[in-house]
Amino acid sequence: MPVAQKTPLLNRELSRLDYNRRVLAKAEEAGVPPLERLRFLAWCSHNLDEFFMVRAGATRDMLDARITEASADGLMPIEQMEAIRAGAHSLLEDMYRCLNEQVLPELRNHGVIVESFRDLAPDEQQRLRKHFRREIAPVLTPLAIDPGHPFPFIANLTLNIAAGVDSERGSSMAMIKLPRLLARFVRLGDGRRFVPIGSIIMANLGDLLPTLRISRAVVFRVIRNAELSIDEDVEDLRLSVEAELRRRERKQVVCLEVDARADDDLLRTLVEGTRTLPEDVYRVDGFLGIGDLMEVCDRVSIPSLKYPEFNPRLPQRLAASADMFSIIRAGDVLLHRPYESFTAVIELLHAAAIDPNVVAIKQTLYQTDERSPIVDKLAMAAMNGKQVTVVIELQARFEEKRNIALAQRLHDAGAQVVYGILGVQTHAKMCVIIRREADQLRHYVHLSTGNYNVVNASAYTDLDLLTCHEGFGAEASQLINVITGYSATTLADVFERAADRPKWNLFVVAPFDYQRWLIERIGREAANATAGKPARIVAKLNSLIDPQVVQALYDASTAGVKIDLIVRSMCTLIPGVVGVSEKIRVISIVDRFLEHSRIIRFENGGTPEIFLSSGDWMPRNFQRRIELTFPLLAPATQAMAAKILDIALDDTASSWELGSDGHWTRRGTAGGTSSQQRFIELTRSESLRLDPYAETVKEPARFRRRVRSRKRTRG
Repeated sequence: MPVAQKTPLLNRELSRLDYNRRVLAKAEEAGVPPLERLRFLAWCSHNLDEFFMVRAGATRDMLDARITEASADGLMPIEQMEAIRAGAHSLLEDMYRCLNEQVLPELRNHGVIVESFRDLAPDEQQRLRKHFRREIAPVLTPLAIDPGHPFPFIANLTLNIAAGVDSERGSSMAMIKLPRLLARFVRLGDGRRFVPIGSIIMANLGDLLPTLRISRAVVFRVIRNAELSIDEDVEDLRLSVEAELRRRERKQVVCLEVDARADDDLLRTLVEGTRTLPEDVYRVDGFLGIGDLMEVCDRVSIPSLKYPEFNPRLPQRLAASADMFSIIRAGDVLLHRPYESFTAVIELLHAAAIDPNVVAIKQTLYQTDERSPIVDKLAMAAMNGKQVTVVIELQARFEEKRNIALAQRLHDAGAQVVYGILGVQTHAKMCVIIRREADQLRHYVHLSTGNYNVVNASAYTDLDLLTCHEGFGAEASQLINVITGYSATTLADVFERAADRPKWNLFVVAPFDYQRWLIERIGREAANATAGKPARIVAKLNSLIDPQVVQALYDASTAGVKIDLIVRSMCTLIPGVVGVSEKIRVISIVDRFLEHSRIIRFENGGTPEIFLSSGDWMPRNFQRRIELTFPLLAPATQAMAAKILDIALDDTASSWELGSDGHWTRRGTAGGTSSQQRFIELTRSESLRLDPYAETVKEPARFRRRVRSRKRTRG
């Protein structure tokens, strides 16, 4: 369906930069604890690195391919690239201003200091010189650059030093690459003072290049285009991904980040050697790679400089019995992460792995942690003789190497490992446990808006549904069968036969029906508004950039539907435009936890429907991913999701509102109501306290004994 030209849209790439601005604003907020301000800065830096690798990289690909087609908002590729560069330069300047003028001075006032080697006392410099000679210098190798020694390859995101060397015969240059295995900081004294390793090496270059006269030196790093291009005619997806990862390391540079004091001759050599366009050089004032300062946040243990400690809690229902299966049979369970513990999901898989009545487990894995307890339980189940099938997505961006290793680990344990469908990422999050009970097989299903990742489970907001509803079990099994049984060719054949597709009664599955279903539901609300029936849409998403869905929302607004959208990151829809989107409000919440859950509520003429989803409202989620949207059927779970939306909409402490001019403004003040703090308080009052999160996920089978030993003491 073509999109009408009248559709007003914001540019998706600039919208992403706007999101990073909101993250930076959190680092600039004086009321945020100092180490958390540093963490927000590091988060902003990581986001910007990814933006360069993915979004700027994709735009460079369009320019290199001489594509002249305008984006949905009307910008030509060259115009978009120029806007990206201008926005990124401005953002970097403000990030370093915040770091150098606000965050580091405040941390220094509390005794946490990041300082250069040259600022240390002589005795400390001497100790660090010994440390350099003993622990750092042996792993470094200076590389001369001359006609006999070509400019070396510079790996993506690595720290490097270029040094100018003068002699009677002229000048030359040497390169020192810092291996990834070296920590970015060396701690001094009481562990609250940190010296960047680049500063230590710069001050001791003479040890690496003895007898030579080093006249100038500079620290730099490059960011490369990281888009993967998988050939759809490959014979082995795993081998193809591994080969493309090697190619990705050598793709074009989209950002050369260098100290602002860099010598012009050195910089010219770096630009030529890395084949960087001059307009992609970013001079920064201070520590390169702000994201690495996350190491300081993690290594300093001063409670007063961080958010008050909060460990996820256990809902009362889950402590009522040691048998997870009987709890789920008693009714659907909805978990709100990270306020409620992901341990319950691990416990369910642990129970399935050791239960003699469980005959099979079917699971999707998109992104998980390196030492995943989820993978441990699946491997245990396979070794215990269960039929374990795992769909592990090898095409998950920046997770490819890890997922290849996890796939091998599961394969070695005896699990049946499937890599999904070529060209269509499996992004749906689900686990189906098939258990023999009496004379029947019962399905226990876990569905989620977030990944099977313990680290993210303590930092991202997500929702998990545990159910044994037989309709969910049958449809989840069918969806996994589609993923494992279809190939790219047969899937293409299915789309050519539009009338003959897999059918689901409860589930909505992309790329089959998600976009069509969503536009129809939005249209139904518009029809209800026109007929004078109750009509409203509330949706919580990560991103909203699909032009067809935006147009449907505009049409619904024109029909009189009140629409509230909570969009964390990219949003190309423009609210509040007279005659187009007057009934639409868009807010964004940036706070302690990363907002990741996807909830959709339709008023439906007075009989509300609530759905959870793994997918955002983006073309890729509709067309190039296996996504799962599913309803909440139990009244208790519906009420819980509705309450989450209401509390989020009432946030006046950490939320922003998008105006009709395309700019974001704060909705309230730091003293307002924080939705995340409300959820913490509610969870503390309604759930049971657990031991620290890291302990409970390591020993999931024990957490019930700990809870029972407290005799249900609240905390």
